[in-house]
Order: sequence, then C-alpha cells, then structure tokens
Amino acid sequence: MVAAPGGGAAPTIRRTAWWLAWLAGLSLVLAHDLAAEPPAAQADAPPPVADQEPITPIPDPPAADPGRLALGERLFNDRRLSHDGTLACSSCHDIHTNGADGRLHHIAGAIGKPPLATLTVFNAALSFRLNWQGNVRTLEGQMEASIGNPANMASSVTEVLSKLDADTTIVRQFRQAYGREPDKTSLLDAIAVYERSLLTPDSRFDQWLKGDRTALSAQEQHGYVLFQSLGCVSCHQGVNVGGNLYERHGIFHPLASPWPEVLRVPSLRNVAALAPYFHDGSAPTLEDAVREMAVAQLDQALTDDQVAAIIGFLKTLTGKYRGVTVTAPEQ
Repeated sequence: MVAAPGGGAAPTIRRTAWWLAWLAGLSLVLAHDLAAEPPAAQADAPPPVADQEPITPIPDPPAADPGRLALGERLFNDRRLSHDGTLACSSCHDIHTNGADGRLHHIAGAIGKPPLATLTVFNAALSFRLNWQGNVRTLEGQMEASIGNPANMASSVTEVLSKLDADTTIVRQFRQAYGREPDKTSLLDAIAVYERSLLTPDSRFDQWLKGDRTALSAQEQHGYVLFQSLGCVSCHQGVNVGGNLYERHGIFHPLASPWPEVLRVPSLRNVAALAPYFHDGSAPTLEDAVREMAVAQLDQALTDDQVAAIIGFLKTLTGKYRGVTVTAPEQ
C-alpha cells in the first residue's frame, strides 16, 4: 500500500487487520460449533425420492368438520337416496373392500350404450375429472348425477330431501352440522366431505417414495423401471397414478369395448384389488390387463418376466383405508 500524505494509511491498516482477526475468530467459533454437532446432524441425508419421481405419495385425508363428515358417511349408506329405497352409494361402492363392486352399470344419458364397470370411490377426490368419460368435474356433481340416473338411483334431489325432512333425527343432524334444515347444497356437500376422506395412503410404494428403501423388493423396483421405460407412466402418473388426463384407447390395436372412444385415464391406486379391468370389465385378471394394455396402447408384446415385474410393482400401490389394507371382495 502507498502511504497517503500525513501517514493516513496506518489507521486503515489497523482497521483492516482488526476485521480480519474478528472474521478469523468467528470462523473458529463456527467450526467448533459444527464439530460439536452429533454425526447424524452432519450427515448428508438423501433428498426425498418423491421429489424426483413422476408419482407422488397420497396425502392424509383433508381436515373436515366432524359433524359434516359423520353426516356424509350416514348419507353415503342411506337407501333413501334411491327412488325405491333399495340402493345406497355403498351398494356399489363397498368401502370395506375395494370401494367398488366389480359389476357393470348403465350410465345416465347413454341410451343404447353398453354398461360400464364401477369405478372405485377410493381416491376419487384426487382425480381431475370423474367417471370413465370424465364428464363430471366435482364430487357434488357426481352425486347429483347418480341420484338422478334412471339406471341407478332413479330419484331426484327434491325427492330425497322430502324423505329426509320427515326424519327428525337426521334433520337435527343437518342443523348441527350446517345450521339449517336439509337442502340441496348441504346434502351434496356432506356426501362430498365424506368422499374426500376416502383416501388410501401408506402403500408400500408411497413408503418407498418417502425414503424407505426397503419397502420394495428388487423385482418390484425393476417393475417400476419398466413401467417408466415402456411408457406406461406417460398416462399413469401423479398422486393418483392416473386420473389426470384423457386418452384414446386402442391406439395401436383394439382394446375392450369401442365405446367410449376417449376415456378419462383411470387411477392405478389399489389396482391389484380392482378386478375385473377396463371400462367394460373384459380383462378378468391383472395379468390380462397388463398384457392387453401393452399391445393396444404401446404396441409392445411383453415377456413373462416383464409382466411379472410390472404386476409386482402394481401390487405395491395398494394402500390403506383407516389403517386397513384395501382388499378385493370375496368371490
């Protein structure tokens, strides 16, 4: 440094030296504190696997008002929602097994069209559209359509409300939950609140996504790799492993019933418990479904080993409802 006239450089040098000494002392303190941390705190934890994958874990059910949740569950099992009092939502959506019934049903407005397989109610709230055709946007809209479907409940919201109004116990429950007597909005909302709770988290695959590297076997992990490399994941991804886009079926070769020509891609959550498969229920086993999908949608003839590995992976998508593993109904 060149000295300034009158010796002005000395104070600058002293100030610079003081700051350098202070920084050195601070570095020693920090180094001591870091060295004192337990090894676990210093170890570089691997980033969550879920942040790197096209599939994300199912979250816990959303918080809900207990009164509305209980009312929705009661209504879900109430046969008065049907005109003749023989059907409830739970008649076709058995939450004690797989959330479906394994049967085919005609849908409203599809006169002369073949019936479609029952979709599971589990995790339906996570899909961007509902029904095989994806023509319903909300759970409330789905409920109203089901009530009015001549081939299903064959009733109307007005008729259902007239039945509920005659029941002092359930009217009291509506008042406690909504502050008023039953009406269209509260009826549909209560059932939707309950259906949003029908999530099935804690599958082995979700445990693996969250960092448990022991949750999947080597074959199951290989099945997941194949699921991605073959292109299955292009339609089946996201939190619901599907349910978030539309797709034409039979791209390379025919697949199942030709109607509807375009489908809302179904979720593969709990798929091992949801036989039969496809919109017309034409594939009796998961092996049949995997082989036929590969040919029709990917133009791929899979080997037995590939099919076994992919099925192994798909079985890891089975989650739990209220702590109980989702299962297929007894035949």
